[in-house]
Amino acid sequence: MNQPVGYSRRIIDAELDELLPALPAIALEGPKGVGKTATALRRARTVYRLDVRAQQLAVEAATEVALRAPAPVLFDEWQRYRAIWDDVRRAVDGGAAPGSYVLTGSAVPSHQDGAGPTHTGAGRIVSLRMRPLSLAERNLGPATVRLTDLLHGGRPEIGGTSRVDVVAYAREIVASGFPGIRALPGRARRAQLDGYLTRVVDRDFEEAGHKVRRPDALRRWMRSYAAATATVTTLEKIRDASTGGEGETLAKTSVLAYRDVLERLFLLEPVPGWLPSRNHLNRLTQAPRHHLADPALAARLLGADEGALLHGVVSPLFDDAIHPPDRRMRAVAPRDGTLFGQLFESLVTQSVRVYAQSAEATVHHLRVEDGRHEVDLIVQRSDHRVVALEVKLSPVVADDDVKHLLWLREVLQEDLLDAAVITTGTQAYRRRDGIAVIPAALLAA
Repeated sequence: MNQPVGYSRRIIDAELDELLPALPAIALEGPKGVGKTATALRRARTVYRLDVRAQQLAVEAATEVALRAPAPVLFDEWQRYRAIWDDVRRAVDGGAAPGSYVLTGSAVPSHQDGAGPTHTGAGRIVSLRMRPLSLAERNLGPATVRLTDLLHGGRPEIGGTSRVDVVAYAREIVASGFPGIRALPGRARRAQLDGYLTRVVDRDFEEAGHKVRRPDALRRWMRSYAAATATVTTLEKIRDASTGGEGETLAKTSVLAYRDVLERLFLLEPVPGWLPSRNHLNRLTQAPRHHLADPALAARLLGADEGALLHGVVSPLFDDAIHPPDRRMRAVAPRDGTLFGQLFESLVTQSVRVYAQSAEATVHHLRVEDGRHEVDLIVQRSDHRVVALEVKLSPVVADDDVKHLLWLREVLQEDLLDAAVITTGTQAYRRRDGIAVIPAALLAA
């Protein structure tokens, strides 16, 4: 097996340890630079890098030989030679043994260009989403609260102390969860993020089957989307904000194409609205909350560094005036609260998605149509019972911060397994009303 130098074990490794010995083919998917290849290399005995032309030609010329190579066989960046997806699917149909194939991909090809896979692979190739490093994977200290335990119900005991303060959370937002970027010093990291975003516009869109005729318009739209992070702002408002007096309003078809391609590149990952299977709630909105794959990308699109995020914070002790109304930052699209608050919620959301996937759960948000009740994150088990999470850019949790969670507990009763507020504080504990208070750095899978 290949052993990448300096590899740090990821949460998804535990999923692969469980699934690969039982399944013939797994597709590891996620944005470029997230660490898919390094993770897959730890398991592969044979490697074909399909973004290397010579290796792609070798596979194309002798596909059967490649499929019969010592397993597991890794087809890295499989979308560069899309026929391999169907070749692997047919090999699975033909009785391939468990652990035969791993495919890694940083884009889902469009079926509209006629070159995509002819079959989804459902039931043959199991897809796993790989995301940037969660907070629990960033070596910020021991995590003491497991989402899995909350999903088991019974209100487990909550405890632990974190040394991560609000300054560190601002640093983590701009540092990025891409392993190869976060280790760089400040200026080099910013340059790498700029280069990443430039490549998306100038190369990745075209490779994904969409020619960008107005690169500046796409960049403006991406900035507007970033400004709408963690909100349910409509695509219409994001489109209007992206014009900003700089030219003709984007066509709706262009906006939908931007969103489609960025989702296929795994760079947009909106949180869908939650619709409970039982008739507990009425008038829930289905509008998604907007999120980029990594909040560092959103911060860079908006030109926000660590200092800009911390603007208005009085001291590291964090009194309850984290974002005075007269100091709120302005952006190019409607937002709720400060930019720091939005990006902190996005950081927590990205981490919770990593933990939830490990627990075979899904992540949603809840918002009643009239806006009277909102819950930032609803983590749902397969039996539709849930854990509800509020995200607060504050170390202190007041009664007003838990009112939506208490309302939801009254509505759902036994279907609400647990509820918590995720904070920038230092101490994990349970309030007298049973709501858990968990510093973001203490939460893990």
